[in-house]
Amino acid sequence: VHRKGATPAQKNVLGIIPGSMTAPGYIVRGKGNPLSLNSASHGAGRQMSRTEAKRSITQGELKKVLKDNGVTLLGAGLDEAPMAYKDIKKVMAHQTELVDVVGTFLPKIVRMDRG
Repeated sequence: VHRKGATPAQKNVLGIIPGSMTAPGYIVRGKGNPLSLNSASHGAGRQMSRTEAKRSITQGELKKVLKDNGVTLLGAGLDEAPMAYKDIKKVMAHQTELVDVVGTFLPKIVRMDRG
């Protein structure tokens, strides 16, 4: 199965579902739900298009949110700003039939391609 926009979640298979630059990431164990093709989301998902994010988020806003969360940014554009993404906690709450959370982590250093 090709999982564009999804992560494997076969029974007992471990995976990682990241949030945004500042939101928690989740270590998960798949439940093997056949209705989801043994898959779960691969991240928080966008709430804002890349174009909209570039147009509406400033470098100053991005720097402030990163500083407030203790995150060092090594590279990324405004289109990847945390504000462009959905709330990962809500996304994870909708996946309880797909995965069990076995751990979480918070990003401290972020390096993304500037596209």
